[in-house]
Amino acid sequence: MKIGDYTLYSIETSEFGLDGGAMFGIIPKPLWEKQVPADSLNRISMVTRSLLLVNGARKILVDTGNGDKWAEKYRRMYNIDMTRYNIESSLQKYGFTPDDITDIFCTHLHFDHAGGNTRMDGEKVIPTFSNATYWVSQDNWQLANHPSQKDQGSFLEWDWMVLAENNMLNIVNGNEPFLPGIDLYFTHGHTKGLMHPLIRDDQATLFYCADLVPMAAHIPVPWVMAYDIHPALTVQEKEELLPRMVKENWILFFEHDPHLQACTIKMDGKHYCMQDPVVISD
Repeated sequence: MKIGDYTLYSIETSEFGLDGGAMFGIIPKPLWEKQVPADSLNRISMVTRSLLLVNGARKILVDTGNGDKWAEKYRRMYNIDMTRYNIESSLQKYGFTPDDITDIFCTHLHFDHAGGNTRMDGEKVIPTFSNATYWVSQDNWQLANHPSQKDQGSFLEWDWMVLAENNMLNIVNGNEPFLPGIDLYFTHGHTKGLMHPLIRDDQATLFYCADLVPMAAHIPVPWVMAYDIHPALTVQEKEELLPRMVKENWILFFEHDPHLQACTIKMDGKHYCMQDPVVISD
């Protein structure tokens, strides 16, 4: 798919699972499990999916997934599996390597979005993308380094500290564009300073949902996560954004849906739902 000056690629980086109840908050299990069945430990199947934007020499990767720094205990807990998908093989599928990436757009610094920022080299943590500039919002950077008890387990310092030490990290202070042809949209319900890229031209607009709408099952307004620091704010943000998405026929790109890269949406009666699936890249 091409939008504006960018060619877009869907980059799956891992399969994993999180607790279904936590993923759907106040929605009862008999409702959400019709959409996303759970395993014997109540985990639902998910992926980490990045978006690669290519414009000549500029190669921008939005988020980096879970990464591969996990001890076996946590690998089992989160059911992390990189047999089918990983950053290197998914980039290689389209003829790219980690060294080709010029920019990493960090929507936020939770481990399943920023874990692939760094990797282990023996006993040492090093940047996965040695030639890249990493971008993160000031609000999320401050929160990641001073998290509350509720969200401290989602932020792991080894995903970004070596980047700061090597002057590879740039902090975004506001809505001003910092990558050509990419607009910004901020939400704060899931985590403070969640930074969404908007890629658009005269024909199409793509919105990288990150954890505002992590899967297609989360399109309806009240279907939000217990992981959100302010679930009521997430609901409000969706109420404000979804009508515009329908009216302007935006493409929603899903970071965690195991079956669907993206879709357009519609209003069906009183509820928002998927209209047409969209394939970003085969």
